Amino acid sequence: MAANVENLSGLERRLTISVPRAEIDSEVETRLKKLARDVRLSGFRPGKVPLKVVAQQYGDQVRREVLGDALQKNFSEAVQTQNLKVAGYPRFEPPKDDAGDAVQASATFEIYPDVRLGTLAQSTIVRPQVTVGDAEVDKTLDIMRKQRATYETVARAAQAGDQVNIDFAGTIDGVAFDGGTAAGQAIVLGEGRLLPDFEKHLLGASASDARGFDVKFPDDYGGQSVAGKTAHFEVKVNTVGQPNLPPVDADFARTLGVEDGDLAKMRAEIKANLEREVVGRVKQRVREQTMQMLVDTTQVEVPKSLVEMEADRIAQAMRQDLSTRGVKVDNMPFPPDAFTAQAERRVRLGLILAELVRVNGLQAKPEQVKVAVEELAQSYEHPQEVVKWHYQSPDRLRDVESGVVEENVVQWVLSAAKVDDKAVPFDELMGRN
Repeated sequence: MAANVENLSGLERRLTISVPRAEIDSEVETRLKKLARDVRLSGFRPGKVPLKVVAQQYGDQVRREVLGDALQKNFSEAVQTQNLKVAGYPRFEPPKDDAGDAVQASATFEIYPDVRLGTLAQSTIVRPQVTVGDAEVDKTLDIMRKQRATYETVARAAQAGDQVNIDFAGTIDGVAFDGGTAAGQAIVLGEGRLLPDFEKHLLGASASDARGFDVKFPDDYGGQSVAGKTAHFEVKVNTVGQPNLPPVDADFARTLGVEDGDLAKMRAEIKANLEREVVGRVKQRVREQTMQMLVDTTQVEVPKSLVEMEADRIAQAMRQDLSTRGVKVDNMPFPPDAFTAQAERRVRLGLILAELVRVNGLQAKPEQVKVAVEELAQSYEHPQEVVKWHYQSPDRLRDVESGVVEENVVQWVLSAAKVDDKAVPFDELMGRN
């Protein structure tokens, strides 16, 4: 076998392979002889079909199989010999099976790029600092009370915080659309479960009122069939209900899992939960800044083939997610090109992280994985069973390992970059503004 590598452009390469025709012919003959022992053809006893007849019947098919196998085998050997790291799938061109002494075939592919990690010494990560006190616990209690509110029908106009029960029917260009019609729909005004432009038309409405209005769906609205379009809605208000919030007493504490109804214990548990959530949100913000910093400071050429594969994976994942939610996706377009930017960033970041981990030895250590699994298990009733469950599945364990590696990367970046510990309001961190 002879192999030649040609640089096309950037990361793209073409590998041309020449295989002696005698090798191909010999393998074709060997396979035809083996086939002749088992093939059944009308007019011949099993195992007695002449080789010439077998060759006439199956020769072209067997030759294509031999050429394909030879190309795959020799391509793999040539790639290893040339020390090429192939990214994505190669595009094989049909072999040139002419009358020469050798059969030539070529494959075009991309290779993994060199990743030039940047310096982080002049970059800054802002790490939020948040204090959880009585005021934050009180705000959280207010939210919990609203979540457990009951509503009393009133004979007045609806205002923010009220629950309205409505029937509505929506059309676009006079045609009804999926999800645009409902009867007996209960909506709490101000919760944001419906579009703000829809809810604003219900403020000031009373029971038995009928209203008609137009609403424009945002361009990025989840239901792609209505995104960016203007719909007309006819709405009838059935009832208006004002909220009655439960008092903060022993019964309320019991609804939160405090069996003895102790209010001090309830507040302590709420505070502990808020502190855990604050830690998680701070980690997430730092992680997002870390990843963006690595993308901004590292030079790397991204293989187009990997981007195309990732875009296709994103499209398929979105299709599956919508399908599981009950959305009919059979005729819904999911062009991979729409996900190219997201896919390109994912691939770029993946290449950067892989190199950073390799260069700095940031792989997940067994003891780190063990600690991470045990921490995950603590939120369950039977922690040891959860630990055992993780270690029974390589896939589940790999998910934990990925998280450990990511945390190792974050800690390494924090040690290399500048860190600005900045006080942030609790509501801002929790997204309550």
